[in-house]
Amino acid sequence: MDLLEERKDPLGELLPPLTDHEASVEANRCLYCFDAPCTHACPTHIDIPKFIKKIATGNLVGSARAIFEENLLGATCARVCPVQELCEGACVLGADHKPISIGRLQRHAMESAAAKGLAPFPPAAAASGRVAVIGAGPASLSCAGELRRFGHAVTIFERRELPGGLSTYGIIKLREPMEIALAEAEMILKTGVQLELGRELGGNLSLADLQSEYHAVFLGVGPGESNTLHIPGSEHISDGLVLIERSKTDPDGLTVGRNVVVIGAGNTAIDCATIAKRLGAETVTMVYRRSEHEMTAFDHEVEFVKLEGVGFKFLAQPTRVVLEADKIVGLECARVELGPLDNSGRATPVAVPGSEFVLPTDQLITAIGQDPPRLAKLLGLKTHEGFISVSDEFETSVPGVFAGGDCIRSTGAAFTVMGVQDGKLAAHAIHSRLAAKGGKP
Repeated sequence: MDLLEERKDPLGELLPPLTDHEASVEANRCLYCFDAPCTHACPTHIDIPKFIKKIATGNLVGSARAIFEENLLGATCARVCPVQELCEGACVLGADHKPISIGRLQRHAMESAAAKGLAPFPPAAAASGRVAVIGAGPASLSCAGELRRFGHAVTIFERRELPGGLSTYGIIKLREPMEIALAEAEMILKTGVQLELGRELGGNLSLADLQSEYHAVFLGVGPGESNTLHIPGSEHISDGLVLIERSKTDPDGLTVGRNVVVIGAGNTAIDCATIAKRLGAETVTMVYRRSEHEMTAFDHEVEFVKLEGVGFKFLAQPTRVVLEADKIVGLECARVELGPLDNSGRATPVAVPGSEFVLPTDQLITAIGQDPPRLAKLLGLKTHEGFISVSDEFETSVPGVFAGGDCIRSTGAAFTVMGVQDGKLAAHAIHSRLAAKGGKP
């Protein structure tokens, strides 16, 4: 039987939930370390031994509450965090044994909490602050929830038709189905957060109006549009983020080519290649202008996609989309050699003259990163390499306007859990400011 026929949903969630027995057995392997390395490795600093110990004793409500103390988006982070690089990578059992499955145990506790309709925190006494949150992604939801924990009135303004941001639209279903992201957003809204959809700052919403009505503003707008590959015929290349979004919002209407080429070497490119392969492409090839050593995707993701049957073409620089009758038939590339290190610490690719070759393909997908958020320039905010600059308290160059998440990360990793922590810390800073000045920043 064909592998695709064996799968009820080729893009369905990759890992099944743990049973109560499986969770208990796994939790009882934990050493419950004092000053646990896994807790330090978690950007939100969840007390991991505490929540695992409560699973081991059958106290799933207590386990969920231990997670909510530090991370209101524990269901999302349990699925999408690169645990191999963070908590599980720091597990003391990892050196000689298998590390504790922290992510799956966290998911188990969060699923139990969702099934019980558990609120992330008890109702807070009303406070005087009114805060506007722009965007409904992980950083914004975290900020809004934490502000509600303090009792402040919060309204989220989201330009799209659904909340959740990257979790809803941009994370492959294998890791987080859309319904999980939406349920978690709904949980935050049930704490008393207001949500207005179809509202875009710089469009039908102005910063001046927000500043006149609210005591503080938090920007969790994510990065900008996808980077464009500037080569002849690039208008025929599909955007990788659009592909991922369609795989979640319209999977039945999504088709892929027979021979697919994905340009890029990050985690998003891996996701695009996985989607293409699982939806029936005969060949999927990832093209990267550097070597495998310089790939920005996590090692475990690279190994995963290799097992999916995806191939690689390294040291190849795309130069032209080959068309016949306005249809893609190939991608012309030049072979490259690696030169001196650039600002990112990676070797600079240098094209070899006269080395062009053509990769046959009928679909091209690009996933080569995203531009800085355009909103920063529109609002006149101070930036670093185009991304919003913030203080240690996540305040921008405009007093009373704070920011967090991908829109502030000009360099380095940008994990969902980091955005969640940004939102939490920004909320604490906003609350301290409002409490100290009677509701005015």
